[in-house]
Amino acid sequence: MISTVQHISNPCISITLYKNVRARTMEIVAPLEIEDYVIQTAEFMSPPRWHIGHTSWFFETLLQTYKSGYQPYSQEFLFYFNSYYEGFGARIERPKRGTKSRPTVKETVVYRNHVDDQMLRFLETIETQRDAATVLSLVRLGLEHEMQHQELLVYDIKHLLGDRFDAPIKAAPAALTKVEGMAEIAGGLFWLGYGDQVQSPKSKVQSSTNYHFAFDNEKPAHQVFLQDFAIDRALVSNGDYLEFIRDNGYQDFRWWFSEGWEVVNREQWRAPLYWELHDGEWMIREFSGLHSATSKANEPVSHVSFFEASAFAKWAGKRLPTEAEWEKAATFDRNNGERVAFPWGNEPPDVSKANLFENSLWAPAAIGSFPAGQSSYGCHQLIGDVWEWTTSDYVPYPGFKSEFDEYNDKWFVNQKVLRGGSYATPQIHIRSTYRNFFHAHERWMVSGFRCAKDM
Repeated sequence: MISTVQHISNPCISITLYKNVRARTMEIVAPLEIEDYVIQTAEFMSPPRWHIGHTSWFFETLLQTYKSGYQPYSQEFLFYFNSYYEGFGARIERPKRGTKSRPTVKETVVYRNHVDDQMLRFLETIETQRDAATVLSLVRLGLEHEMQHQELLVYDIKHLLGDRFDAPIKAAPAALTKVEGMAEIAGGLFWLGYGDQVQSPKSKVQSSTNYHFAFDNEKPAHQVFLQDFAIDRALVSNGDYLEFIRDNGYQDFRWWFSEGWEVVNREQWRAPLYWELHDGEWMIREFSGLHSATSKANEPVSHVSFFEASAFAKWAGKRLPTEAEWEKAATFDRNNGERVAFPWGNEPPDVSKANLFENSLWAPAAIGSFPAGQSSYGCHQLIGDVWEWTTSDYVPYPGFKSEFDEYNDKWFVNQKVLRGGSYATPQIHIRSTYRNFFHAHERWMVSGFRCAKDM
């Protein structure tokens, strides 16, 4: 395995990557009006202004520690743009991020430019720094952190503006392949996670050094035992889910976990988030407008909670996969018995293989749109489109060691693992071992699922 430090030991690579990632964040928010930057539509959302400031705050904490003589830009900014890092001092509570009009958007952009200027100057001299390897590893972590916030920005902007946001949407590809049935996968011992045991020369992504990174919660790779199982070749579609709704799925307690049933009744859920009932017809509001659910029947259902995904699976006579089952379906090449980096092989993602941010669809693509990205088992769209719920709890892998305090390790309780990325995930940010995590009731993110069953 090529370590994070080795990957970015060349400062030119870091500077180029730094500039590209930082520029993309501002490209995402560019269509916003000034009033849009400061609104917080719900306690679980954040104003766009906060995202562009917080991702700069992250790099300023690095400057404070490693750049000699650096002075914080503003104590007020340190307070407002902190998120949940208790070790870095006082912070504003998350639900109150939209209650303040200062710092202004203009001031926040000036702050962002200041941090960028300082960081780029610092990186130009990095080879002379005693802690160069450590600094460069933290720079890469900061860029991965910013890519996480780029995806969160998409979620927050959708919640704020929906189809009133002037997203740079490209035409969606046609569904090229009809995807049906379940793939039968043999059980046995399987290496789960990211590490030396699974990163053989053939399974490393050789064509781009950008891919030699993994978060600490993906490590260490460890063996698990799987029973034989079957998994859907396709994501559950809007059409599939509409059948569940029409069969009174939201009114029948038999399909729901007890806590999920309480949420459904308390929140009066009757369909996924962004579904609206107009004159008896279910409509879906997307960045591209308001569409009938039937016209989007062949697209993956999105914005569903773990509770909703589990209820559908039980109604369908199936279950959700574990994350180990999902990862084997995505990374094991049954033709040669070897592990690969992505479902389609060892090449990095591109727009022909997966619907990620670079595709600019700003929505899930129709099922069967990316046959070149299918796995050896014939499972489609495991990467991109929607994050996929698994039944696995978000807990540390055996032997886990934190690589950055208060980043991943503090969330190891009461959350579920999602896999695969979404249409808002940058290409260089996703891996088949990536472990996303959310609470079982949350559905504001781009979340969907596929089902599995025992054999």
